[in-house]
Amino acid sequence: MSGATPLRANILLTQSEVHQMFEDKTLICKDCGNEFVFTAGEQEFYASKGFVNEPQRCKECRVARKNAARPEREMFTAVCASCGKEATVPFKPREDRPVYCSECFASMKEEED
Repeated sequence: MSGATPLRANILLTQSEVHQMFEDKTLICKDCGNEFVFTAGEQEFYASKGFVNEPQRCKECRVARKNAARPEREMFTAVCASCGKEATVPFKPREDRPVYCSECFASMKEEED
């Protein structure tokens, strides 16, 4: 039988059948030690992306770790052009442009809608 071609089976699964292959797992976060659930949906997503390792950290610790790598955002103070209160903004205010506090900015946005 030299030169024989091996048989290959093409198996197509529905989305629900694939989802049923995974079951929720309870894992322990390596940073905080708390339990967290690695859902069947998350497992399916990991598999679709080719990830082979399970997550080692809970959502909160993943977010904290991600944000720790980012530099602290510099904030600036300004006087609101509408109400005159002090406002803290994430950009350096310019003299030629008005700056609004959160409340005034939100009310202006509501008026636009």
